[in-house]
Amino acid sequence: MFLKQSAALAAGVAGTPGLLHAKELHLDTAVPDNTTTLQPGNAPVQVPRMKFGNAEISRLVLGVNPMYGFAHYNSNFSRTMAEWYTQDRVCEVLHRANTFGINAFNYVTWKRSPEDLARFKSEGGQMHLIAQVTARDDTSALVRDLKPLALHRQGEVVDVAFREGKMDAVRDWCKQVRDLGVMVGVGTHKPEVIALVEEQGWDVDFYACCVYNRTRTVEEWKKVLGGELLEMPREIYLQSDPARMYAVMRQTRKPCFAFKILAAGRVEDQGVEGAFRTAFQSIKPNDGVFVGMFPRYKDEVKENAAIVHRVLAGV
Repeated sequence: MFLKQSAALAAGVAGTPGLLHAKELHLDTAVPDNTTTLQPGNAPVQVPRMKFGNAEISRLVLGVNPMYGFAHYNSNFSRTMAEWYTQDRVCEVLHRANTFGINAFNYVTWKRSPEDLARFKSEGGQMHLIAQVTARDDTSALVRDLKPLALHRQGEVVDVAFREGKMDAVRDWCKQVRDLGVMVGVGTHKPEVIALVEEQGWDVDFYACCVYNRTRTVEEWKKVLGGELLEMPREIYLQSDPARMYAVMRQTRKPCFAFKILAAGRVEDQGVEGAFRTAFQSIKPNDGVFVGMFPRYKDEVKENAAIVHRVLAGV
């Protein structure tokens, strides 16, 4: 019933803090002369906030994927991201985000990420961690070491469990997190997963929702594509997918975070603001978005913060 109601709605929906600057981001040692005095929250534009648990967090949450080479495009782009994002640059982007009021980070433990986060904090940076938890992670250790605001089971893990009929294992993990005293969420790329969790009344606080269903099986893709199959089937992004996920997000009263709203960079520059507008017009006031940023050639942090500010201000 939950998913049917959502589908009906979908049918109606067609190193030093603050050293990055758009005109100099292509340089290896960019130190612009007009941003060095910015402190957390002191940029002219601030991202509006939402209540999440006992915290007030920015509705634009900094995504983690580009920082560690998860481009969701091709291997060359993934390597480019990973090589550019040195520890200095990870910390610069985190600090830059703070200046625009972005105070939440969709962290994941991967390779150098614990050390990067520790350095950022040692430099005075502050981020509420909404951490995604992979199959390899020790959940208890994450809570002990990171003291996150919230944890969610990574969508890749959940979608495999859903496909294999093993959602009880995901539910047991959620119970474990609840016992650890941390907000608990379920991540997914599939509207059907949220519908199932809602219908079964799981004790969870929020959902992390990819608006593109990129975890369809090969047979599911063939059905959707009329018997054809594109190259890289795990990275196909259908324009009709977001409306389905947004509809399900609206049907739950729990907070949701939409991610991949820019189709992992497939949305062209001229369409970025439209994608943000569609996202925020399609979700609830207590929902947010996770957006990864790769400010190699332009100041995406400033640009995205300004767009979200305009959209939520009704400009």
